[in-house]
Amino acid sequence: KDQALEQYLATEQAGRSIQISLISQVAASYLTLAADRERLQLSKDTLANQQESYRLIKSRFEAGVSSSLAVNQARTTVDTARVDIARYTAIVAQDENALNLLVGTTVPFDLLPQTLSETVTALKDVSPGLTSDVLLGRPDILQAEGQLKGANANIGAARAAFFPRITLVSSIGFGSDDLAGLFKPDSFAWKFAPQNTLPVFDGGSNLANQKVAEADRDIAVAQYEKAIQNAFREVSDALAQRGTIDELLAAQQSISDATTESHRLSQARFEKGVDGYLVVLDSQRSLYSAQQNLIAARLSRLTNQVTLYKVLGGGMG
Repeated sequence: KDQALEQYLATEQAGRSIQISLISQVAASYLTLAADRERLQLSKDTLANQQESYRLIKSRFEAGVSSSLAVNQARTTVDTARVDIARYTAIVAQDENALNLLVGTTVPFDLLPQTLSETVTALKDVSPGLTSDVLLGRPDILQAEGQLKGANANIGAARAAFFPRITLVSSIGFGSDDLAGLFKPDSFAWKFAPQNTLPVFDGGSNLANQKVAEADRDIAVAQYEKAIQNAFREVSDALAQRGTIDELLAAQQSISDATTESHRLSQARFEKGVDGYLVVLDSQRSLYSAQQNLIAARLSRLTNQVTLYKVLGGGMG
């Protein structure tokens, strides 16, 4: 009876694990749609600007002020923007299909994001000093513990044997040295040594003397240890990205600001006849690329928070 109850509870935790995974998939899909819609809008804005530049260059050419080379260069930028609009229109449609599939129905238009920056509420970040105890709430670990209990295990002893009690997040919000120390450099092999001297299983059960029951126990212990190692590995990976992503985002924002100013200056120099249109064209391409990369960096920052939600078992501590 007790074994059946624990197996049921383990199955319940498996369902909760799927629920958390589904929530994170929906969130990631939503953010991807928001980013791609912003990319599509950027392409449309770029096309409008390029078309205006093309009209001006063509007028200057007809007046004998500009060259046919500049006209063709301007036309190339217009066609490039048109290609991107077609590409991102298809991507956005695919993103919407993916989101509808995850949700199980057509998401109402007013619930869909328009841009990544305007419609997405700030996500909760990890708490500095967060300890590994939060991982004991992960459904896959609870599921493995339920299977161990079904095999008549002492969970307190099992946790003491296999579960590292460490700080996951440093005081500045990055992965702690203790967490990094669980894995060997370059291999991410587990370095925590289980305390096998502790009695994991309680005695007194007749089934404990049967070889089949002993094999089941060995399997349950291995699955429990694997669940713990997988949990710490996933958290370590997510926090490793978290440790550099803010710096990457700040650098990408700086690049975008600098290229915006460079484009403004190159446009002014062209209008005064100091530089040719090729300089303007290069600055436009750099600006467009920087703006696209900034969207990608912001998307990475948000999806990393979604990943942390998932690997921490549905919470950020």
